[in-house]
Amino acid sequence: MNDSNRSVTGHGLDDTLLTATDRELLAARITAYALGDLDAAEAREIERMLAEPDRADERRQVEEVRLVAAALEAGIPEAEGTRSADLRRAVLAGATAARPTRSEDPSEMTFPTVARPPWRVSWGLLTALGSLAAAMLVAATLFVVRREERMVAVRQSAARSQEESAREAALADNAAPQDAFAKSAFRERSSRPAPAAPASPAASAVAEEESLKFDFEEFGFDKSEPGAADMAFAVEGALAASDVAARRIVGMPAPRMAPDRDGTEMLAHGEGYATVTESRFVAPRERPLSTFSIDVDTASYANVRRFLVGGHRPPRDAVRIEEFVNYFRYAYPQPQGDVPFSVTVDAAECPWKPGHRLVRIGLQGRDIDRTARPAGNLVFLVDVSGSMQAPNKLALVQQALAMLVEELSENDRVSIVTYAGNAGLVLPPTTGDQKQRILAAVDALEAGGSTHGSAGIALAYEQAREHFIPGGSNRVILATDGDLNVGVTNTTALIDLIKEKAASGTFLTVLGFGEGNLQDEKMEALADNGNGVYAYIDGVREARKVLVEQLTGSTVTIAKDVKIQVEFNPAQVASYRLLGYENRALAARDFRDDKKDAGEIGAGHSVTALYEVVLVGDEQAAGGGAEPLKYQPQPEAKEPVRAATNASLELLTVKLRWKRPDGDTSTLLEVPLAERGPAFDAAPADLRFAAAVAAFGMILRESGARGDATLPLVAKIAAAALGRDEGGYRAEFLDLVRRAESLR
Repeated sequence: MNDSNRSVTGHGLDDTLLTATDRELLAARITAYALGDLDAAEAREIERMLAEPDRADERRQVEEVRLVAAALEAGIPEAEGTRSADLRRAVLAGATAARPTRSEDPSEMTFPTVARPPWRVSWGLLTALGSLAAAMLVAATLFVVRREERMVAVRQSAARSQEESAREAALADNAAPQDAFAKSAFRERSSRPAPAAPASPAASAVAEEESLKFDFEEFGFDKSEPGAADMAFAVEGALAASDVAARRIVGMPAPRMAPDRDGTEMLAHGEGYATVTESRFVAPRERPLSTFSIDVDTASYANVRRFLVGGHRPPRDAVRIEEFVNYFRYAYPQPQGDVPFSVTVDAAECPWKPGHRLVRIGLQGRDIDRTARPAGNLVFLVDVSGSMQAPNKLALVQQALAMLVEELSENDRVSIVTYAGNAGLVLPPTTGDQKQRILAAVDALEAGGSTHGSAGIALAYEQAREHFIPGGSNRVILATDGDLNVGVTNTTALIDLIKEKAASGTFLTVLGFGEGNLQDEKMEALADNGNGVYAYIDGVREARKVLVEQLTGSTVTIAKDVKIQVEFNPAQVASYRLLGYENRALAARDFRDDKKDAGEIGAGHSVTALYEVVLVGDEQAAGGGAEPLKYQPQPEAKEPVRAATNASLELLTVKLRWKRPDGDTSTLLEVPLAERGPAFDAAPADLRFAAAVAAFGMILRESGARGDATLPLVAKIAAAALGRDEGGYRAEFLDLVRRAESLR
C-alpha cells in the first residue's frame, strides 16, 4: 500500500504529507480515543500509531485529555451548551461528591459507595469538553507558573544545600496529591500556623514552599461564600490532574501515566507496570509445546485490591491473571516420596465458553512446620528514602517487619540495612531471640533523602554472604516502593546486579508498598531474577498473611528453577491457550537448559496454571475454525494424527523440570491427562473457584477471550465454591467482585 492510500491516523505516514484538515481530524480522533469513544478497530489503529517512536506529541495529547477528563468527570453539567463560564459550578459539583473515610489502620480503610452518573463523551460534546478543559489548563498553568516564579525568587537568594536538593528531587518524583485524602491534607496545610523565622537561607526556601496557600481571588472565589473550602479543594485536585500539562508548559518534569484508555489510572499516574500481551489460541500442529516458568508471586492481586477498595479500576497491565489465581490456597495433596511437590492435572467444562474445556495444573509444595524451619540468615533491606514517608509505606514496613520478628527464634540471625542517599548497616547480625533490640532498630527507621537502591542491594548481599548459613535459609527481604533513582537505576543493569548476587546462594523476597509511584515492573523483575518472590503489602492484614501465615513459604525455598512444558496431542486438541504467565513464557529449548533461570517454590506454596482447550471436532460448535474460502477451492481436510498406542487418547502430557535449592542439575517429571472432565458444575470446588478468579482477571483486563464471563457470573461461581475458607480470603474476593460491579 502506498502512502496516499493510508489512513489519516498517520500510522507509518510522514507528517509532512498531512494537510491541515487531516491534522485536525487526527487530533480529534486521538481525543476521541483518549476518551474511549472509538470502536475497537479504530482504537487499535490509533494504538499502533501511538506505539511508533516519533509519536511523543500524540502520546502526550492522550495523557493530557485523560487527566483533564478524569478530573472533570464528576462535575460536567449534563445540559447541552456547556461553556468555560460553567467552570465554577462544575468544580463545586465535583467538590461536594462523597469522599472516603479513613481509619487509623491502613488495612481497614472504608469507602462509601458513590453513584456517579455514567457519561460518555460523544462527538457533539467534544467542543464543550475542549472549552472546559482549556479553561482548566489555563488556570493550572497560571497557578504553577506563579508558584514557580515565587519559589525561584526565594531560591535564587539561598545557598542550596545538598539536603534541600534531595528534598526537591523527592517532591518532583511525587506529584501533587490526587487521592481522596487530598481534601483533608489541603485543609490541614491551610490551617497550619505560619512557620517560625528560618535559621538559614536554605530553610527560607523550604518555609516559603510550605507557606504557599491556595489563592481564592486568583480564581474569582469569595472566601466567605458557602462551599468555598470545597471549591478550593476541588480546584486543587483539578490542578493536580492538570499537573502533567502545566508542568510541561513551565518546563518542569512530568510524572508518567500508566498506559490505559479510560482515565481510571489517575492514582497510578507515576506507577510503572510491564506491558502484558495476552496469549492467543494456537494449534498443536503448529506449536505442540507450551513452556513457561512457574510463578508464586501474589503482588498483582493485592495491588489491584488496593485500587478496587479505593473506588478505582486498576490499570490493565496491573492485572496478572496467574498472580490472581495463585493468591489463594487450594486443597492439593501433599507430595509423597522424594519429590518436594505434588502434581495435580484435571479438566472440566469451561464456564465462559461453551464447547471449550478448562485444564488445571496444580503443584503443591511440601509443608514444613514453623518449628522445623532451618536456621535463618535474614537481611532486612529497607528503603528509607523521602518517597517512603507516607503512612502506607515506611510505617507499614515497620509493622510488617515487627510481625516477622515475633516469629523468629534463637536459630535465626537478623541484620538491617537501609538505603536513601547512601546505604548503611543499622543493625549488625542479631539472634532472633533478642527481639527488643531488633524491634528498637526497626522502630527507629526514618524516611528522607533520595533512593540509592543499588548501594543498599550490594551492602545487603555482602551481609548475607559474610554470615551465610550452609543448609539454612539465607534471604534478603527488600521493602520498597521501587523508586530507585540514584546509583544503578536502569532496570536491565539492576537485573544484572541481582543475578550476580543471587549466584551466591542467597534468595530474595521483595515486598512492595504504597501508591502513586509504585514501580511494580522493576520489583517484579528483581524478585524473578533474585530467585525469590514478590508480594505487595496493602495493609496489616496482608503483611500478616505474607510474613506470618506463610512464613516458611516466604523464607524457605524447597525447589528452584521450576519449569513446566505441556505437550498437546493434535489428534485430540485443536487449539489451546494458557491463561496468564505471559511474562513467564520460555522457548521450548529452554526447558532442558539447566542454565536458564525459572521460578522457585517455597514450603507450603501452591502453584496453579489454567489452559483453555478446544477439542478436535468441537471447533465449529465452539465458534472456532476458519471461514469458508471465497476465491479458491477449500483445502482437503487432513486426517487427525493417529498414534499406534493408547497415548492417542491422551489430551496432553505435563512435563516438569526442577532443581533442589542447592543443586545445579534438574530432575524431570511427567504426568499425562486423558480425561476430558465433567460438566463445570460437577468439577471440584477448587477448580471452579480458580476459574472464577481467572475470569475476574480477564474482565478487569477487558480480555478479548473472556467469552461469556461477566461479573455476576464470577460472583455466582465463587459463592458456590468457597469451600474451606481459612482467613476469609475467598469471601473477600466476592466483596471485590461486587465493588468492581459498582464501578461499571
